[in-house]
Amino acid sequence: MRKKLLISISVLSHWMSDFLPGAMAINRSERVRACCGALIGILVTALVSRAYLGNPQDLPFLIAPIGASAVLLFALPSSPLAQPWSILAGNILSAVVGVACAQLMGNTPIAAACAVAGAIGLMFATRCLHPPGGAIALSAVLGGTSIHALGFYYVLAPVGLNSLLLLLLAIAFNNFTRHTYPHKQQAHKKSIHKTEDIAPTARLGFNAADLDTVIKQYNEVLDISRDDLEFLFTQTEMQSYRRRFGQISCADIMSRDIISVEYGTLLEDAWLLLRKHKIKALPVLDAARRVIGIITLVDFMKHANLDVYAGFESKLRTFIKRTTEVHSKKPEVVGQIMTTHVHTANEDRNIVELVPLLSDKGMHHIPIIDKERRLTGIVTQSDLVAALYRARLTES
Repeated sequence: MRKKLLISISVLSHWMSDFLPGAMAINRSERVRACCGALIGILVTALVSRAYLGNPQDLPFLIAPIGASAVLLFALPSSPLAQPWSILAGNILSAVVGVACAQLMGNTPIAAACAVAGAIGLMFATRCLHPPGGAIALSAVLGGTSIHALGFYYVLAPVGLNSLLLLLLAIAFNNFTRHTYPHKQQAHKKSIHKTEDIAPTARLGFNAADLDTVIKQYNEVLDISRDDLEFLFTQTEMQSYRRRFGQISCADIMSRDIISVEYGTLLEDAWLLLRKHKIKALPVLDAARRVIGIITLVDFMKHANLDVYAGFESKLRTFIKRTTEVHSKKPEVVGQIMTTHVHTANEDRNIVELVPLLSDKGMHHIPIIDKERRLTGIVTQSDLVAALYRARLTES
């Protein structure tokens, strides 16, 4: 009997464990940040709303569902359910549905059910799903005579006023605490299933089309944006590569015998360096050896108008030859044609993190810098391939 009781308790305990969500992987400071945001958001919203609306007995200056909105805006600011359109349109449209149901069907169970269902349907249709909207629609029906007396004014105040104030505070607080809000969304083009259109790294792992297909098959609302989901998957793949290939840093594989130039280096001299050392790029450094740009063969070709093969050699010779006149109509020094937006990497960065840059981005050279941002080396596609090959051999 005792054995059966223990088994029953064990089965019940296992079944009950499914009721608990997984542990949250956020640190203490993030939890405190969310609590402080909600504290400030609700307090200021309440004070401003009461100052604007007054404090009569029949008009609430703050509605309860705004507390649920605060949870989303401050604890889950990257959630699709917490974006500005979601809170403003979700709460306001839900209030409209709730008031309409209350006026048509009164304070009845059917009115309450229709209000919540109608609010969800309208939020789906207008892409503004916001869970507190269901509570706002329900409160418009069950709020009593004071709420019913307000009619559609309830939509503007307190619902609209509370929602707008809380949203403005969320924008200010989240960005002040280094949480980008509104959460940026990437524009996704329709996937074209051509091999040449797929990034090299995606040919070995999942790509955007794969993720879109799985999300469509899943067919449930996700409390995470598509971009964040893709980012997490990509970072998981990168972590897997780090584990497999080990902690090989940029400092371990970079070329240290660097040929570099300065802003004022003549184009003719820079071209001679490229030809002499048989390289395709030269980092451009300032007096403190910090990278301010990079000049490549592509930069020469682009600025010399070498997109047409006819007259290629003469055009190039004319372009790089220094001008003896005081005033020149063409670029004369490296700084005038260099690429100023340069991707760099720290010495201790894992080489796996360079793969997307050197493959998907089409880059051929990445300058490596130290903690003081001074140039210490350079990693090329050849360096990376050789390092990954050696790591694979070691693993085998």
